[in-house]
Amino acid sequence: MDNNKNKAFQLKIILSGSKPAIWRRIIAPSDFSFFDLHVAVQDAFGWEDEHLHQFFTEDPYARNRTSQFKNIALPIADMAGEIIDERKIKLGEYFREIKDFMFYEYDFGDSWMHEIRLEKILPVERGEKYPKLIDGERACPPEDCGGLGGYYYLLEILKNPKDKEHQDRLDWLGLENAAEFNAEYFDAAAVNFRDGKKILRQYEKQFDL
Repeated sequence: MDNNKNKAFQLKIILSGSKPAIWRRIIAPSDFSFFDLHVAVQDAFGWEDEHLHQFFTEDPYARNRTSQFKNIALPIADMAGEIIDERKIKLGEYFREIKDFMFYEYDFGDSWMHEIRLEKILPVERGEKYPKLIDGERACPPEDCGGLGGYYYLLEILKNPKDKEHQDRLDWLGLENAAEFNAEYFDAAAVNFRDGKKILRQYEKQFDL
C-alpha cells in the first residue's frame, strides 16, 4: 500500500560539493514522474536543459554502493547499462520517508551532481499548482564552465581584472564587467516552471522514444 499517494513532497536540492551551498527547495506531488522532477530541477536552478541527465538511488561514486543501486533516466541510445525509464516511475515509489534521498546528474561532461532530499510529506493542496518553489540560495553556475571546479576557478578570474583570462571570460559570459555576475544572487520570483508534458514530447521527438 502506498501511504504517500496524493501527497506532496518538500524536497531540498543541493548542488553537491558547493561551498557555500547552492540549493533550492521545492514542493512536488508524489505522483510526479522522475522526468517531471528533472524539468523542475532545471527550472528551479536555472539550468538550460541542453545536456543529458540521470538519477541515482545512491551516490554513483561511492565505493559501498548496495545491490539496490538503480539508475533512472530516459532510455536513449547514449545511456549505458540498465536504465529504469524515468517517464514511468513516480516520486512516491522511491521517496517514502523523511530524509530519503536521490542523486541527480546533469551534463555528463561537467557532471553537475545534485543531492535531492525529502524534508517533509505534506497534503496536496486543492487548487495549488505544482511544482512550487519555496526558496533557495546563490546563483546557478554558467553552463559548460567545467563543473564545480571550473566554476570556482571562473569566479577567481572574474574577481581579478589583471588576470590574463579576465576579458576572455567576460566575453564568453556576454558581460561588460564582472559585477554583472553575482554568485550570491538568486531571485526566487524569477523562476517559472515549464510544462513537463510539453517538454517530454520534445524529448521524445528529439530522441525518437
